[in-house]
Amino acid sequence: MPKSEGHSHSGGESDHSEEVSSSTVVEENLNNEATSNNSFYFTANEEGSITKLDSNTNRIIATINVEGSIHNVQISPNGKVLAATLVPKSDGHDDKGSVHGHGYILFYNSETTELIKKVNVGNHPAHVVFTDDNKYVLATDSEKNTVSVIDLSSYKIAKTIPTGEGPHGFRISNDSKYAYIANSESDTVSVIDINELKEIKKIKVGNTPITTAITKDNTKLLVTLNSENALAVVDLATDNVTKITVDQGPAQVYIQNNNKFAFVANQGTESNPSNTISKIDLSTNKVVSTIEVGEGAHGIVVSGDNKFVYITNMYDNTVSVVDNSKDKVIAIIPVGKTPNGITYKN
Repeated sequence: MPKSEGHSHSGGESDHSEEVSSSTVVEENLNNEATSNNSFYFTANEEGSITKLDSNTNRIIATINVEGSIHNVQISPNGKVLAATLVPKSDGHDDKGSVHGHGYILFYNSETTELIKKVNVGNHPAHVVFTDDNKYVLATDSEKNTVSVIDLSSYKIAKTIPTGEGPHGFRISNDSKYAYIANSESDTVSVIDINELKEIKKIKVGNTPITTAITKDNTKLLVTLNSENALAVVDLATDNVTKITVDQGPAQVYIQNNNKFAFVANQGTESNPSNTISKIDLSTNKVVSTIEVGEGAHGIVVSGDNKFVYITNMYDNTVSVVDNSKDKVIAIIPVGKTPNGITYKN
């Protein structure tokens, strides 16, 4: 999750001289029920793929193979476009093989998995999120300490905005006005005014913030604090912070759409992985259930009807599906290697 070292290069336009290799493998022998369903979820697999799964059957429908590292994926509000972060691989660069200045956001048709566009966003894109009005896509660059704002009408970068150090995961307010970016190396959250395209303040939240979530009424911000084994709860009227203890090494947090519960994926470390998610009642700010999933729980998302919670398990190369009413795992699905981000399409 921390940024890697490297040289800085400026962001670019959507077409760059470097080609991005992307191919899709469609699973055979899918029945009519699976192929006609319009509800899917996607996982970002760090070793170079995106897995598309049917939410009714939890079967893999397709695998998008890409040369490079895919860390995060996000579906557009209208469900038509899938965005993914890509750091390509190349010989003769840094020790991780990344190509400096050649990080991309890839845009796919979510139904056909056809590559629509690629946008160069700098060195090391971390997370990508659409505004709810479908006007912009924002992408953090954890190496250059910026967030790029991409205009979806043109797939051009409208502006690149400085943040705190190590910007990583983030969410955008329901009214599309503000982005709340976790700065993993400066213990803050950058608040970005999307209308003005600038950072307006930083909120001090605690040690090693990784991702954020925000309630639909835009009053409460949640931030995972990886090295504190805690979830910060920020009152956005006052910026006051309270903390909830969770399990080891929390990574992502997600709020179900009626704001009743939040879920934290507890990753731990590769040498000492955690294998739980914490379910938190947002009316009391208390953990009401700790559910065992796979090792290295990282990405997390809730279905639109709030019935199921989906978790990527980095060190198991699986997705766990949890029945939200029973707090119980009902399915475990092998996906690509080192799954990270996850997103759900209704």
